[in-house]
Amino acid sequence: MSQEKVPVLIVGGGLAGLSAAVFLAHHGVKATLVERHPSTSVHPKARAINPRTMELYRAVGMEERVRAGRSPISGNTDLVHVETLAGNERVRMPNASIEDISRISPTQWTLIDQNQLEPILRARAEEVGVDLRFHTRLDAVAEDGDGVSATLTDLATGESSHLRASYVVAADGSRSPLRELLGIGAHGRGTLTNLVSFFFDADLTDALRGRKIIAAYVNNPQVRGTIIPLDNDRKWVINVSFFPEKGQSADDFTPERCTELVRAAVGVADLPLTIESVDMPAWDISARVADTFARGRFLIAGDAAHVMPPTGAFGASTGIQDAYNLAWKLALVLDGKAGEQLLASYDLERRPVAEETVRQAMLRFAVREGKAFDEVAKDLVDETTMTFGYAYPEGAFAGEDPQGWTITENPDKPSGRPGTRAPHVVVEGEHGPFSTTDLFPVGFTLLTAGPAGPWAAATGAARDLGLVLSVRGIGAGGHYADVEHTFTERYGISEGGAVLVRPDGFVAWRSPAHPAEDVTRAVTEVLRGILCLH
Repeated sequence: MSQEKVPVLIVGGGLAGLSAAVFLAHHGVKATLVERHPSTSVHPKARAINPRTMELYRAVGMEERVRAGRSPISGNTDLVHVETLAGNERVRMPNASIEDISRISPTQWTLIDQNQLEPILRARAEEVGVDLRFHTRLDAVAEDGDGVSATLTDLATGESSHLRASYVVAADGSRSPLRELLGIGAHGRGTLTNLVSFFFDADLTDALRGRKIIAAYVNNPQVRGTIIPLDNDRKWVINVSFFPEKGQSADDFTPERCTELVRAAVGVADLPLTIESVDMPAWDISARVADTFARGRFLIAGDAAHVMPPTGAFGASTGIQDAYNLAWKLALVLDGKAGEQLLASYDLERRPVAEETVRQAMLRFAVREGKAFDEVAKDLVDETTMTFGYAYPEGAFAGEDPQGWTITENPDKPSGRPGTRAPHVVVEGEHGPFSTTDLFPVGFTLLTAGPAGPWAAATGAARDLGLVLSVRGIGAGGHYADVEHTFTERYGISEGGAVLVRPDGFVAWRSPAHPAEDVTRAVTEVLRGILCLH
């Protein structure tokens, strides 16, 4: 039987899977995506996309489209822990969305519901030629030395088909059937609480007392859950915990019971309301990280790789950033311009970040569950640092002395070290000011402090390896003016030095000053090392 052949099979059509498809297409790889559900999510689920993730969508031309689909609650700023919405407020969490981060990034937080973002990503994937197969289940996979054979079932017709892929991305959710098929374990606290979600209509003006909430975490003897606004008017969703160990189940949530729970959460015994939906499937809040993100020709991303409490709004963005890290590596390996070992760097880089992100989400979840904020405050890393300041311990970059390395750094005082995000610096060209982060849409980029001429031979070094590399001078004599005179400080180099930036906007290597040796040889050696071509 003949098998259809594709470069990459993506299993899962949520945020991570659809983003991976879009990012791969950006690098010239047309993937095939299968998703067992008939369409995209109908539930809000994830609600906030952080500015680093918006930089990624900006790089592939989607920033304005995503921002146009943002939630009606985009102006809200309050994330509160309460006994009831109308009663005592236990703590108000610091929230990065209210902070002006223009000094760090050209983008901002975007509040957009998952059921609004997924259709935008799906439409973009269709535009760029991704083969999308919704209502299709993966039944079996078999890996050999040349690729992976997959058996699929069209759930609408019951027909089976066979497909051959060079690589497979598992982005099929927190319970990842594919990860289970592969026998890849996970570690962490596991399931923390089981929940049901339902929609209701009510006027909560009096209980809100002027607050514009993103979410209100409720914890009292009658109900433990989260009230979330949908339209900043009368439409709400509430997530309520239940406890199977106490004999409770999702079947307990009748319309009458749901009405009682909303009133207990709001703190108004006779609150007029209408329950609009009680048929959403049960779900759980969990904390787990896969034991590996890469095994052979399989790469694990999104919730399949890591799942965490929603406190902190880390989950969706972490998964999307997985996909961005992976896309350029897969593209170069598939094109024969990098060794297969480059894909091992995906696990080396992303798994430690996931471990720390889950830890941070758990600290915030402890406050939601009743722990005093002061008890966890000393271990909390703020959202802006988690968003921009995470650093890779090892991976596809030419590392420097690891002494003093930490998993995060202050994004207001970036080091510019290899393995960190290339800092935002305002520069100006003939069409006006823009961010250095806009210089990394595809290929490698060499930023020089001052004239680019002494480093021009780097383009030839890259060309000999079949790579795209641009050389851009920043500052006096360069292509772009250093508007705020911060480029050398933020990138940790002096005049005449240079920084090599990867296609995903992370620093790959730097030369603090002009290299004494031949530029072509130096850059060739660095690129070959990063791309595992030795």
